[in-house]
Amino acid sequence: MEDVVVLIVGAGPAGLAVAACLSQRFIPYLIVERKDCSASLWRRRAYDHVKLHLAKEFCALPHMPYPNGTPTYVPKKEFVKYRDSYAEHFGVEPRYCISVESAAYDDGARRLFVDARHTTSGTKVQLKARFLNVATGENVVGVLPEVPGIKSFPGETVHSSTYRSGGAYAGKRVLVVGCGNSGMEIAYDLANHGADTSIVVRSPVHIMTKGLMRLGMTLVQHVPVTIADFLIVTIANFTFGDLSRHGIVRPKTGTLLLKAKTSRSSVIDVGTTGLIKKGIIKVFGEISNIIGSKVEFKGQKERYFDAIKDENCMMNSDGLPKKDYPNHWKGENGLYCAGFARRGLAGISMDAKNIADDIVSTIESS
Repeated sequence: MEDVVVLIVGAGPAGLAVAACLSQRFIPYLIVERKDCSASLWRRRAYDHVKLHLAKEFCALPHMPYPNGTPTYVPKKEFVKYRDSYAEHFGVEPRYCISVESAAYDDGARRLFVDARHTTSGTKVQLKARFLNVATGENVVGVLPEVPGIKSFPGETVHSSTYRSGGAYAGKRVLVVGCGNSGMEIAYDLANHGADTSIVVRSPVHIMTKGLMRLGMTLVQHVPVTIADFLIVTIANFTFGDLSRHGIVRPKTGTLLLKAKTSRSSVIDVGTTGLIKKGIIKVFGEISNIIGSKVEFKGQKERYFDAIKDENCMMNSDGLPKKDYPNHWKGENGLYCAGFARRGLAGISMDAKNIADDIVSTIESS
């Protein structure tokens, strides 16, 4: 049985960030990843045209800014390249194809005993660690929603995590379920590839530009969040106009305060709003039923579709931490979690630094 000081589960950005922070403090660790590469979500499940929604100064991992010349809003390819360079710079070498199945704390040994398995050979792997950090991410598993009649739909139903491009849907009637950033960007891509595109908007949502979110996140460091919200929401209303007649209602709470209170992100417009206002992308309310190719919506509206794309949030089967932000990252008996605050890469950086500091403090005081 291999004995390690810190075991990090997951080699996504959260796992890499924790590993880098530990290496800066000269704390030995082992990082394991069930896939055969790091950043598998971005390499294999992110659609081709995706970019970070926030400016790069808010999205760097700890102790290493983006290189000069990196676009303000980092594209997928550049972000993967940055993460590879980050791992190389800090000497992070994950042990791939290791899937952790269970962990239990032993009071006598004061260690966490971990059972894992090699995903290709099936060989059982046993580890014990003084500290265990879960960094598998919030977006591990794609979940399609339970919609009445969905099983009767004869067309294609696809989760956003497997979507790559709208090229295959030209001329088809496609419904995107969900108006988060993924849903809005997929709708825009589908429409640009010639699909007859519709989108389901079930609840109020803030539509913002990247520039406005950058302005807001800069302002909030100097003025109260309510003032920053008032300014950027006012500009957004002027920029986009009244979207309620198109089926999109803005929440009463400001975008930054809403994110702080509920972790709900604003939608960063990539051009989708303009296509909605022109009628190129149609907006519908909540789905009430599906009968074959016919989708019925609340309000007695109905339409026929060839494919349904869902952007429903992806949840780890264990859910989110029981403790609320900002105390979510620390559990008991050497257990930590990073990247579960629903605060993006900035939240990951804060988690990683807090975890490394706490581990160092615990070791020094023992």
